[in-house]
Amino acid sequence: MKNYRPGDKYFKKLSQFLILGFLLASQVSDANELESKIKSAFEEGSLSGLHSVLVYHKGKIVAENYFQGRDYKFSNSLGNRRFSAESLHDIRSITKNITSLLYGIALSEGLVENPDSILVDQFPYQDLKTDPARRKILVHHALAMTMGTEWDESVPYTSTENDEIAMESAPDRYRYALDRPLVSEPGEVWNYNGGAPTLIGQMISKGVGIPIDLYAKERLFFPLGITNYEWLTGSDGTPSTAAGLRLTNHDLAKIGLMMLNNGKYNGKQIVPESWIAESMIQRSVRTRSWQYGYLWWLSPADIEPTSYDGFGNGGQRLYISSQAKIVIVIFAGNYNIKGAWKVPDKLINEIIIPSLYKSE
Repeated sequence: MKNYRPGDKYFKKLSQFLILGFLLASQVSDANELESKIKSAFEEGSLSGLHSVLVYHKGKIVAENYFQGRDYKFSNSLGNRRFSAESLHDIRSITKNITSLLYGIALSEGLVENPDSILVDQFPYQDLKTDPARRKILVHHALAMTMGTEWDESVPYTSTENDEIAMESAPDRYRYALDRPLVSEPGEVWNYNGGAPTLIGQMISKGVGIPIDLYAKERLFFPLGITNYEWLTGSDGTPSTAAGLRLTNHDLAKIGLMMLNNGKYNGKQIVPESWIAESMIQRSVRTRSWQYGYLWWLSPADIEPTSYDGFGNGGQRLYISSQAKIVIVIFAGNYNIKGAWKVPDKLINEIIIPSLYKSE
């Protein structure tokens, strides 16, 4: 048998194979450890209502857990489901993040007015267009939820006392969102407002000349390879751009991976890099823990790792950290429950992030 020296081609290939095998084994071990931690926490009862978790770190899946529980499609019960990678799930208000991306794409194509345009001028309500105070509301105030209008979503989404539900029940949802009483100067006060992305969604549909779900299919979903989805509509048949999307966790993760790559996916620029940068500029301070951009939640710079997130009723979460190269998708069924954010928050801050930082 021939003796091989370190410089020989055979030895090099063998060494590379062994190193690759060691690295893959290490990744599998790390993934199994994190998945086990998530599973144990769920079984102990500290992650009640959790449906699934998908974690990417540096472009690789490091954890993927699925559970069983009660689920809903909007307000319609789907019963007790066993979740999988193929399961469609309400993402609720993470739909707002998708709406922001679609606005950025349409803006780059010259199909919608720019953020400094007057908001009421995009709609056919002459009485509102002649109101000097309302003409101060610009498109970017809707994108940043600083319109200065009265809006309350603090009551359950099963009640018409909730302005988003009242809007969906109104004869004209856009007029409802535009003519709420003015309570502050536009740009001064942040107020969570499902009417804002509803108005942005209508601007997009009007500008591109087709319903927003078809535009999303052509310009965002198809380029990302997303084919299995639903976009739920209101009573008038219009797709809800405040909370209507249903996606699989892997397809929502594609949005996050694209964001990590400044709008590119598989080498193709899908969302303009400039729009992503614009969306992530702090427009208002919501709480000491969160800031807000253009329909995206932003963590403060003093929290590490920094992130930009989507939140949805029931505990839905899209977490993206460019700093740490992490994308996390969490689906849960704690709809209309106060404090539903605690399950994804515990998962991310007490289990996932410490585990990934430990492995650095």
